Amino acid sequence: PATVAQGGSWFVNWADFTSVVPLSDSLWGAHWLDSQPEGGYAYDVRVAMSNDGGETWSEPFLPHFDGTPTEHGFVTLFPDSNGVGMVWLDGRKMVNEYDENDVRASGMTLRAATFGEDQTPIRSSLVDDLTCDCCQTDVAITSDGPVVVYRDRTTEEIRDIYVSRREFGEWQEGKPVSRDNWEIAACPVNGPIIRANGNQVVTTWFTAAGDSPVVKAAWSNDGAKTFADPIEISADIPLGHIGAALLADGDLIVAWQEKTGQGGAELLLRRLSPSGEVSDVYRLNEAADVFAFSVPQVAVVRDNVVLVWTTQVDDAYGIRSALIPASELD
Repeated sequence: PATVAQGGSWFVNWADFTSVVPLSDSLWGAHWLDSQPEGGYAYDVRVAMSNDGGETWSEPFLPHFDGTPTEHGFVTLFPDSNGVGMVWLDGRKMVNEYDENDVRASGMTLRAATFGEDQTPIRSSLVDDLTCDCCQTDVAITSDGPVVVYRDRTTEEIRDIYVSRREFGEWQEGKPVSRDNWEIAACPVNGPIIRANGNQVVTTWFTAAGDSPVVKAAWSNDGAKTFADPIEISADIPLGHIGAALLADGDLIVAWQEKTGQGGAELLLRRLSPSGEVSDVYRLNEAADVFAFSVPQVAVVRDNVVLVWTTQVDDAYGIRSALIPASELD
């Protein structure tokens, strides 16, 4: 392992985790969260860049300039304009007094920015002015440009999964992937995943609308302008916390967590085709503690599926990984 950055004031938790993302062969980006002096949930995003494939790293910089003692996190980095694009949840409006009749005045927002290789700001914009507070974001690059997926929030506390596409440099108004109509007056801390190959896009997410927890996926053949009816991945008491990756043949590998009858959790996998066919469930790992696993990270390397996740067993933390031939998930 090589050190990207270090510090004693970082904001560290299981849900809002750091990242290192290869944006090209040579240009890499990394981000982490740094607590503000006010403490609590006041923290900033820090971003560093490498121009030599991760060998050396720049000094960190802030992608946001509001200066408020509020939350800034749940970042996704992606390649953009020969630099680094990013989206994040931004709580700058939370300095306003809460008004239950106007939650937009003090709610969480989704913002985006692009910086060049020299960290020069290229663009910055508001994507959505009211989102769920602490669900992970994700971005896929389609033939027509980037698409961000996130959990929206309405003034009626409906928290469904939305996408926003960037067209001609402008982020479009967010639209629902599926109208689950999950009404919940709190954040479920359960973000969606989006993957793309050309203009074929697939989004995977967790919902518990009607008190029925389900992991779903929906496909789009037009760059996320429209989505087909969702396909059920699991309804056997899933916890969500999803990871996903596309195989070379276009099938999707989905990883998620599920409760067991003994109060524990399982880490599971399933293969999904664009036509809606699903494989048998592949059980990867089981733990006695329902909170034992972090959000799994999934990638495809040639004909293999690679997963990495953290575990907590008897107060001991560790990183585990698995390499599974894709043929075992048929």
